[in-house]
Amino acid sequence: MSSTATATPVVHTLYGETMGTRWRVDLVAARNVALDGLHAGIQARLDTVVAQMSTWEPASDLSRFNRADAGEWHALPDDFRNVLACALEVARASDGAFDPTVAPLVAAWGFGAHAAARAVPAHDVLAAAHARVGWTRLEFDADAARLRQPGDATLDLSAIAKGYGTDVVVDALQRTGITAALVDVGGELRGFGRKPDGTPWRVLVETGDDDDAPPCVLALDDAAVATSGPRWQQFESGGRAYAHTLDPRSGQPVQDAPLAVSVVARQAMRADAWATALTVIGAELGLVVAQREGLAARFALAGADGARRILATPRFDAWIAA
Repeated sequence: MSSTATATPVVHTLYGETMGTRWRVDLVAARNVALDGLHAGIQARLDTVVAQMSTWEPASDLSRFNRADAGEWHALPDDFRNVLACALEVARASDGAFDPTVAPLVAAWGFGAHAAARAVPAHDVLAAAHARVGWTRLEFDADAARLRQPGDATLDLSAIAKGYGTDVVVDALQRTGITAALVDVGGELRGFGRKPDGTPWRVLVETGDDDDAPPCVLALDDAAVATSGPRWQQFESGGRAYAHTLDPRSGQPVQDAPLAVSVVARQAMRADAWATALTVIGAELGLVVAQREGLAARFALAGADGARRILATPRFDAWIAA
């Protein structure tokens, strides 16, 4: 094969596992690029995120904070600090619809790393869990990159960490000189640069169920998209469905939530967090909040007649592929 042919850019695909899910990278590079080194670098970067913020790993920085005594300050490594800063920003802007201290409620309802039985919790159990939740209890010194344990606070950054994982993979690729790629970490997507034919990365937005709803295709040109919805994890009790998406303010699973909420942003972690927050807030008020915050957001709803109903901000429509 000629040197010209081996230097011609093509799309390579890499796979791996992280955060209880899978990652995939489609990247543009020369045909003879050394993929083993790229794969190892991506996996190592994601492993660092897990080591800092996993709720499943007892030795993670997050788990050690959760076990700390009241009043104890914890130095935060860079990734942890970056994610917490964004999480608290979204918590404030969403009036607590997104809350990084929601872990006790997640466990009480039977989800997450420390789940109780998947059932409706007893009133006293739920009240005790709810009393431990509240992002305003956290004392975060961003300049010094440290966080104070107020006492019995339990962080869970699962609703933002996959998005951040997507972002750090993009950063790792760009540092190696990759100029175009589509990164997918557990369904959180971010694309940059162009494919060899000059077109942007096109992705299909999830609608929230498996019917024949009209497809929505986005062109991710230096942008990320994340989708949240109540159907992905839930259980039934007494003929009623209980979703894993919880409202930290009420302590209850969200009811009558949109089938799916998608958010486009420059950073996948921001899209990830806001998709969760807007799912909790709901479509009507969520649309108002999204417009107030300048978000590119789309809400997929089930109409009374079973037909799909879509609400979206003008900023979202601007990302729809021509």
